[in-house]
Amino acid sequence: MLKIGDTVRFLNAVGGGKIVKIDTAAKLVYVEDEDGFEIPVLPQECVVVNNIKHNNFPNREAETEKQTDIRPSAKANPPAETPAHIQETPVHETKDGDIPKTFLAFVPENIKTLQTTNYECVLVNDSNYYLAYNLVSIQDGKFHSLAAGWLEPNMQDVLADVAKTELNTWENLRMQVIFFKKNKAYPSQAVLDLDLKLDLVKFYKLHCFTESDYFDEPAMLIDLQSRRNDMRMEQISGAEIREAMIQKEQPIRKKHPQPKPASNNMLEVDLHINQLLDTTAGMSNADILAYQMDVFHKTLAENARFKGKKIVFIHGKGEGVLRKEIEQALKKRYPHYTFQDASFKEYGFGATMVTIH
Repeated sequence: MLKIGDTVRFLNAVGGGKIVKIDTAAKLVYVEDEDGFEIPVLPQECVVVNNIKHNNFPNREAETEKQTDIRPSAKANPPAETPAHIQETPVHETKDGDIPKTFLAFVPENIKTLQTTNYECVLVNDSNYYLAYNLVSIQDGKFHSLAAGWLEPNMQDVLADVAKTELNTWENLRMQVIFFKKNKAYPSQAVLDLDLKLDLVKFYKLHCFTESDYFDEPAMLIDLQSRRNDMRMEQISGAEIREAMIQKEQPIRKKHPQPKPASNNMLEVDLHINQLLDTTAGMSNADILAYQMDVFHKTLAENARFKGKKIVFIHGKGEGVLRKEIEQALKKRYPHYTFQDASFKEYGFGATMVTIH
C-alpha cells in the first residue's frame, strides 16, 4: 500500500518524487518532484523505490522490514490466510516474469573469512508470481520447518541466518513452493517439491560463490527449476532409455492436418503435437517445439494474402512455453499482425487468435 512519505518513480513517464498527499475519494496520490511541484497520479502508475536497487530487488538490509507482513519469522507457523497486503499491493510485472525463476541463495557475511563466516539463506523470486513457500530441514527422518511464508513477485527475502557451526543441520533440505497470482488469470505452474542435499564442502571453497544479478557480493545460488529438471532425469530408468534409443531409429510418421474453418473468415489450427504427428519417439522437447513453430509459420505464410483473416492457434495451457514462443514470434516477425486470447468460452486460456493485416 502506498503511504505518505514513500519515494516513488512513475511507470509510464520519466520522473518521480515523494508522496505528500493521498486523495482516496479521487483515487489519486500527489507526488512532489525535486522542483517542489505536486503532480497528481494514479496509484497504479507508481512504484515505491525507497528500498529497491537497480535490478528491482530490495537491499537486503531493508528486507526484514519489507517482508514483515508477508512472512513470519523462521520459527513461526505458516499464516492461516493470505495477508491483505498481498490482495491490495499492485504488481508491476516484468516481460519474462511468467516463466518462474526461483533461487535459494547462501550469502556469506564476510567472504574474506570463508572458513568461519556465517551466512544468510535468501529466497529469490524472479517472477511475476506470489510464492507460498516452506523450507524444511530433514534430520533422522523427521521434518523441521526452517522458514515458511509468502513472497511477493520480483522480490527476495532472508529466510534465516545460518551459523557456520549449524551447517551440518542444513545438509538435507526440502524446498516446497506454490506459484500463484491474485485476482487475475495465469497459466498453471507446477508445484516445486524438491529434496536438496547440500555439499557442505563447497561452503569452504571461494570459487563456489559467484557474482549474480541479485546480490552486490558473491553468493552460492541454487536454481530450483534446474534442480527439478535434474531430478526428473534421474528418475528415468535404464529400460526407458533403451526403449527410447530403439524408437529413435523408427521414422516419424507425419500427419497432414488440415486447418478447419471455424467460420467463413476464420481458421482453427490445433498445434498439440499429437494432432500433428503420429509419434514423437526420439524427439526432444526442443524438437517438438520447433516442429509446432514450423506449422505456425507455414500457416501464416499460406494465409498472408488474405487481409482480415483470423486464425485461431490452439496451443493449450501447459507450462506456457509454446504460447510464449508464438507471442515472441508475432512481435518480432509479424509486428503488423494483431493477436489476442481466443474466446475463453470455447478455448479456455489455451488459444491465441491472430488477425492478418
